[in-house]
Amino acid sequence: MTRIIAGAAKGRRLRTPPGDRTRPTSDRVREALFSAVESWAGSLHDLHVLDLYAGSGAVGLEALSRGAATATMVEQHPPTAAVVRANARDLGLPGAEVVPASVRQALARPPAQPFDLVFSDPPYDLDEEALAADLDALQHHLAPDALVVVERSRRSPEPRWPAGPPGITGDRSKRYGETTLWYGHAP
Repeated sequence: MTRIIAGAAKGRRLRTPPGDRTRPTSDRVREALFSAVESWAGSLHDLHVLDLYAGSGAVGLEALSRGAATATMVEQHPPTAAVVRANARDLGLPGAEVVPASVRQALARPPAQPFDLVFSDPPYDLDEEALAADLDALQHHLAPDALVVVERSRRSPEPRWPAGPPGITGDRSKRYGETTLWYGHAP
């Protein structure tokens, strides 16, 4: 069961896509992620959040529940994008946008506003070259001092952060069982 951990929608359950097409970020990892984000930003209030490879939309919707101004959730698989839309509708949190496109397509368009926080949870089998291309395209969508978090398998190497300009600088990682969260910052 996937649920919202904190904020206005605390405890509300989320639908998950059927089958094994997605790998939901566990409650433990999401709680650690948002603890780190709140330590970095003080709070999520007024932040613009981008959730890449959104799956159920749990990370973007959790950000909205905790006070983010907007959460743009990118999911290319149409039935899974429909689940994200249904979750956003069911929670009734303002500021949710679902983009039914590939990450590459979504990042090819200019953003409505730069993002303060980006969470990228690509399939673990996405190769390092494709992830590096995503991060390279992403850097032009970031607000100054934006935080970028990439979830990968603990066996995956550190993402190849783009040198820029403007660039993203990787600064730490934290492991949770089979999952590692990699943190990077925009200048």
